[in-house]
Amino acid sequence: MGGKAIAVRCDVSKREEVENLFTATVNAFHKVDILVNNAGIAIGASLLETTDEIWDKHMEINLKGVFLCTQIAARYMIDRGYGKIVNISSNSGFGIAMPGDNSYAVSKAGVIQLTKSSAFELGKHNINVNCVAPGAVDTDMLRGEARSDEEYEKLLEGRRNASSLGITGTPEDIANAVLFFASDESRYITGKILLVDGGRRDFL
Repeated sequence: MGGKAIAVRCDVSKREEVENLFTATVNAFHKVDILVNNAGIAIGASLLETTDEIWDKHMEINLKGVFLCTQIAARYMIDRGYGKIVNISSNSGFGIAMPGDNSYAVSKAGVIQLTKSSAFELGKHNINVNCVAPGAVDTDMLRGEARSDEEYEKLLEGRRNASSLGITGTPEDIANAVLFFASDESRYITGKILLVDGGRRDFL
């Protein structure tokens, strides 16, 4: 049996639009139980190639967007004494970034720290805040790093070789980890970051 769903256009880097998003959600469903902060961008640029615009874009969407959505959702969750917040970071946020990941990696490292500090503050309200940090996942975002199909296959091969399992992930692999954190099976877990990256050897 299908549930009710709504679609709301929102730029997560703009407070007014985020507030409108949650107002529409509460008007439709009367509560906010779960927030998954999944909006993000990746613009490849090395340290010397990173412009102010590229830096700001990563920080506004990947980091400020998580902050705004978390802050506004938490107000509704506090009123009910319950909530699950799941942030999406990246294994790049752990300090070993691929070439051209400079400002992207910094923004994702910020998400990791925001997860920990938010979990500490919101725990007394029965709100769990956790984070999933994916490795290479076969998505349009990853494909956007390549200029051709051949280059993309070489990129995937490099990511597979960096994985202990010798594979790249699928969106379903990440969704399963998010589902765990969003469920009551994780009720005794908060402030944690789960790497879902096939055992990337840099981190073992």
